[in-house]
Amino acid sequence: MLSNKPYLLRAFYQWIVDSDCTPILSMNANHPKLKIPTEFIDGDEVLFNISPTAVRDLKILNDTIEFKAAFSGVIHIISAPFKAALGVYAEENGEGIYFDADELDEDESDSGSVVQLREIDTGYAQNPEVSEIESIPPTEKPRPTLKLVE
Repeated sequence: MLSNKPYLLRAFYQWIVDSDCTPILSMNANHPKLKIPTEFIDGDEVLFNISPTAVRDLKILNDTIEFKAAFSGVIHIISAPFKAALGVYAEENGEGIYFDADELDEDESDSGSVVQLREIDTGYAQNPEVSEIESIPPTEKPRPTLKLVE
């Protein structure tokens, strides 16, 4: 099965852009196949504003992230293997998706790595025979729900 990480990153990128926020791509600056101007690397992580107005020709493929960006007025082609991506988040509020760095250090030939989605522990028993929750103890938080915001 294909890795779900590129799909999740593309979805969160689109969600951030659609929310009129600035998407910031976090990359592992130490990845050996990362192709960026070295004078802009500061530490182990490099951040890119990948909003549609900041970069051109953004491609988030299943194995590569590519785009054109200007540094000090000079346009550079940025190319990185997807495994160098640490996540994407909105600059305004920090909401986004982040990948564990240790998951990214796997063998390059492993194309089947996936983000394991975890169940939220709400304290409620998962019993298919029970159709409604009769009482909620006052100390517990209500069950999370998905809300569509327009």
